[in-house]
Amino acid sequence: METLWFSLVAVMIALYVVLDGFDLGAGVIHLFVARTEAERRTVLASIGPVWDGNEVWLLAGGGTLYFAFPALYASSFSGFYLPLMMVLWLLILRGISIEFRNHLQSAVWQPLWDTVFAGASGLLAIFFGAALGNVVRGVPLDRAGEFFLPLWTDFAPGKDPGILDWYTVLIAVVALLALTVHGALWVALKTEGEVHIRARLVAKRLWWGLLAGVVAITLASFHVQPHLQESFAERPWGYVFPVIALVGLVGARMLDRQRDAFLCSCLFLIAMLVSAAFGLYPYVLPSNGDPAMSLTVANSAAAPYGLRVGLYWFIPGLLLTTGYFVYTYRSLSGKVSSGAV
Repeated sequence: METLWFSLVAVMIALYVVLDGFDLGAGVIHLFVARTEAERRTVLASIGPVWDGNEVWLLAGGGTLYFAFPALYASSFSGFYLPLMMVLWLLILRGISIEFRNHLQSAVWQPLWDTVFAGASGLLAIFFGAALGNVVRGVPLDRAGEFFLPLWTDFAPGKDPGILDWYTVLIAVVALLALTVHGALWVALKTEGEVHIRARLVAKRLWWGLLAGVVAITLASFHVQPHLQESFAERPWGYVFPVIALVGLVGARMLDRQRDAFLCSCLFLIAMLVSAAFGLYPYVLPSNGDPAMSLTVANSAAAPYGLRVGLYWFIPGLLLTTGYFVYTYRSLSGKVSSGAV
């Protein structure tokens, strides 16, 4: 039962990254691909009906984490208190920038909030990437399952690391590249004309940096976290996930049809996250000191009875949410009109 809930949490996190990921990527690029007010409205219209709904998966993932793995929730949310507060402020700034920009027609007001929107989107991608890097690398857990991390120490992923070191920064940069490419492919899918052309150009140019980054983080991850090697050695069938990620990455660059390229980008992101979850299992938060102090699916999960009963409520809720998203995206399919609000 613990493994099932581990898989469900991983799926919801992956769905959040795929769905809200193109929102973040569109925010990062919209100052570059949209050069007039009408073009910026077009980019915002491509995500406008869905960006806030996409964040449901972040809330659902956090809620499920609290229910299924309360020890992990308590440890991570206290140990990562500072970056979590920063993420909260960035989410707030990103939301109000979309709303506030249209309240006044001014040569200063709208560019200000456009810049805030782009900056908050980029920083969120970086923070989420750094968070993933911290989870893969491990944290200095004590016997009580608690830890504290300064923002940085000597910038090395040793036994006394900070939130930022060369490894987590590398993951953060690659996350920014991946979500920017993902967002550019979405904007190209939803727009026409000059915005469409510029978005495709951004995706193609950044793809090469993303490819180099994926190779770098793969090698670095196996070096920093030895458990990844053990997991893939014990269950070699798991190599199918990195292969799928590679197929998705190549397809995002090679396929001419925009919908296919975007779906390949979705496949790439999901497979990369599944690869990380597969490699870490059964750890949910590894210790970078004594592996015996790591939080696992066994020692951090709720009681079996609660997990079993919760599943009866979770399944219909997940089906309803999935059905709503399918209906929404089908209803809003197609290109957005030029200059739409």
